[in-house]
Amino acid sequence: MNLLLLHPHQYLHDNLWCLDERQGRHVRDILGLAEGDTFRAGILDGDVGVARVESIKNNEITILFNVESHPTPAPSLSLLLALPRPKMLKRILIDATSLGIKRIVLINSWKVDKSYWQTPNLKAGLLREKMLLGLEQARDTSLPELILAPRFKPFVEDELDRWAGPGRRLLAHPGDFPPMPCDLSEPVTLAIGPEGGWTDYEVEMLQRQGFECHSFGTRILRVETALPALVGRLMRLP
Repeated sequence: MNLLLLHPHQYLHDNLWCLDERQGRHVRDILGLAEGDTFRAGILDGDVGVARVESIKNNEITILFNVESHPTPAPSLSLLLALPRPKMLKRILIDATSLGIKRIVLINSWKVDKSYWQTPNLKAGLLREKMLLGLEQARDTSLPELILAPRFKPFVEDELDRWAGPGRRLLAHPGDFPPMPCDLSEPVTLAIGPEGGWTDYEVEMLQRQGFECHSFGTRILRVETALPALVGRLMRLP
């Protein structure tokens, strides 16, 4: 981890915090720190700064944390993503979070296997755990909003317009469409389909909600490859 992320329940008093077991192992075994050493830390949904190891006793580590600054601003990018394969969902969530995406909807698609929605990987605790790993990777503290939409049509018709809000709405789709724009500074909602692509019906419904089809070359990419490539093209990461 590049940033140790502190949770409110870990606060003791007078800027002292108690690390959990995973954090303690990282500080002790990975970073090799001793009492008096310092490292980068942040408070979940709060500021970042420097922590100093105050004591290591019976595998319990306490630190003194001092705020230095706010976390790096996130790009104005929201993600509408067809539910990926369960084995890749964890990796994609970590990557999306580390890229600074703060609003994510995992939505159904005709080409998404129905069994994907039954995977234990969709448990709220596991999804949150992966997003926390993404924050630690990117030295961020702001946890994304994550929505599950197992029914495509009701979400698109009744909720998508309000959720997407103002700004451009872009749909990555292979075909004879204008190339995906680049270096945008305005708010953007990006829709990425399953590996087999959106169906014509789904594309039409998304277009009714203001989404514009854009191509990203002739290659058919896996979702885990397409996501960082598209984000890197669309937005300048702070």
